[in-house]
Amino acid sequence: MAHDKVSQEFGSLLFTDADMQERLPRPTYKKLRSVILDGKPLDLDIANEVAHAMKEWALEKGATHFTHWFQPLTGITSEKHDSFMTPQGNGTILMSFSGKELVQGEPDASSFPSGGLRATFEARGYTVWDPASPTFIKDEVLCIPTAFISYTGEALDKRTPLLRSQVALEKQAKRVLALFGQKPSRVVTNIGPEQEYFLIKEEDFEQRPDLILCGRTLFGCEPSKGQELDEHYFGAIRPTVNNFMKELDDELWKLGIPAKTKHNEVAPCQHELAPVFEQGTLAIDNNLLTMEKLKLLATHHGLACLEHEKPFEYVNGSGKHDNWSLSADDENLLEPGDKPGENLRFLVFLACLVAAVDSHADLLRMSVASAGNDHRLGANEAPPAIVSVFLGAALSVIVDDLITGSDVHGAKRTRMDLGVPTLPAVLRDNTDRNRTSPFAFTGNKFEFRMCGSKQNLSDPNVILNTIVAEQCDRFASDLSNASEKNFTKEALKWVIDTFKAHERILFEGNGYSGDWEKLAEERGLPNLRTTPEALPAMIAPENIELFERYGVLSQAEAQARYVAKAEQYTKILNIEARTMLYMARHMYLPALFTYSSDVASSVAAKQAIGIKSAAETEIVEKLTAGIDEIYAATNSLDEINTTAHQMKNKPQEQCEYYCNKVLPAMARLRSAVDSMELICGHDWWPVPSYNKMLFYV
Repeated sequence: MAHDKVSQEFGSLLFTDADMQERLPRPTYKKLRSVILDGKPLDLDIANEVAHAMKEWALEKGATHFTHWFQPLTGITSEKHDSFMTPQGNGTILMSFSGKELVQGEPDASSFPSGGLRATFEARGYTVWDPASPTFIKDEVLCIPTAFISYTGEALDKRTPLLRSQVALEKQAKRVLALFGQKPSRVVTNIGPEQEYFLIKEEDFEQRPDLILCGRTLFGCEPSKGQELDEHYFGAIRPTVNNFMKELDDELWKLGIPAKTKHNEVAPCQHELAPVFEQGTLAIDNNLLTMEKLKLLATHHGLACLEHEKPFEYVNGSGKHDNWSLSADDENLLEPGDKPGENLRFLVFLACLVAAVDSHADLLRMSVASAGNDHRLGANEAPPAIVSVFLGAALSVIVDDLITGSDVHGAKRTRMDLGVPTLPAVLRDNTDRNRTSPFAFTGNKFEFRMCGSKQNLSDPNVILNTIVAEQCDRFASDLSNASEKNFTKEALKWVIDTFKAHERILFEGNGYSGDWEKLAEERGLPNLRTTPEALPAMIAPENIELFERYGVLSQAEAQARYVAKAEQYTKILNIEARTMLYMARHMYLPALFTYSSDVASSVAAKQAIGIKSAAETEIVEKLTAGIDEIYAATNSLDEINTTAHQMKNKPQEQCEYYCNKVLPAMARLRSAVDSMELICGHDWWPVPSYNKMLFYV
């Protein structure tokens, strides 16, 4: 039966805790658990036993190689495969895997982005096993999740700062809980990334250099039909896509990834996958694996998966909602309970979240800044670039009462009469969903909705963990001398004072409205519309001090990440500009030359025999004018992009030039080409149109 197959295969390619218990001697297993849960050091003898057990398990699953699987500053994952094979010198081999090979690898660090931490000739780097993340098999390779550091110990990856931020948050959250008489063994974040993506036919993808090279269409006029009928959202999934989704589920489940929900999203060809919540690092690992599988498995069904934040103009782009919560020994600390107004511990952590977001809205905005995400933030499809917090009806009433000094009362859940006796009674939730809010409370978690679909979620979670750790630290320090008798009173006063101090970040209305932008400005909230505006927050002195205070990033590491992000932004836009130039010169202009020549020949032939051809004459004139406009816009973009590309060693200045000069030049070239698509004959147009790509059976 289907459910038996799922039960048997779920996690079959994951070296699970059950596998460790079965294959490791009990003393070794207990020591390894101490390493994972208590942070005890890992000695080589234990590593050797674990490595042997992993190897035997992997060989039984058909693996032939192992790799240290890591996350460099590119944002994607990297791997170098080594065989288990060891020649014995007598024509035979031994399949071996040592504890040293498990614990540490040595990839070349010079070819990855380092933001200046490492010079090209300083090639040595290390990958270091993260025992808390389970190993898995992918494509007959045993994958070992690792951190990636330089020869001198600086973090060159996304994982290391994430792990550090989790340590900082756990330490400070435990201090808070201790004041409530609780001493949990672990405090961890739980994350549920909702992944949006587009699927188009692979044959269309292969005819679009912009999709191949850039992940998004750089040209294309508005389709005759977009998403205005709202018929795609939650609609019946077409058979080809459904078959792809079935294979995707099967492959993800084998890796132990709890893929739960799948559906059509708002835009044509857009879909979403959401998993069950998992511990923070594991959830991010699994999301990266999910993105890899999405692109790979789509090709099995004649499809291409687009994970870019804005593959198509005129329809919604794709995000990745970062659902975040905090748990102490599996108890959700953001669960308000039946009477949240009387739940002091919940109110403390809620106040910490609100204060954290208000105090460091610039860092949160910076954490999601990218060339791709700039296309969707602020549009009527994603949260605005202004960071705010939505609490919902029930909590807003409580917070307002606390701020004003009124008696605290919560909104009661009401029963809804649907007017049909056969339908079961339902209770209305106290908290609605606000899709225009960047940071919204959704029942027992916060949903950070600004993240881009292509993004590695380590960046925003490093920031979120660190800024919440700071507020937990503040509470624990402020209340450290409170007597047991006065603790409740003083803690409640702290909560009230915090809400009063950070009330400006709370907003329950429409984030898309112009009125909110004006109100936000009056409140003093930052409105960082573009990546160049957002990036400097990474190296602001007060933010570097924050990172160093909690051991998350050194000044050099923060500076390196700023440089790496700036370089990625400019390189992406340079690639896009060059791709536009290539397509204009090698595809669009030749096609328009041919079409206009054919129409002009028709005009000449008709006029030769005395037939008037007003329509064709007008079309030739428009085509000629359009060709001239494209040619001029192409030359202008080429000149401007060349200037931008030459601005070496000036990351901020170069980012701003690309944003303020190159992007408008790209927009002018696109407009010129797209206007010609509207009058050029279909058979002459060199690439598939939006009408073709977005709508297929």
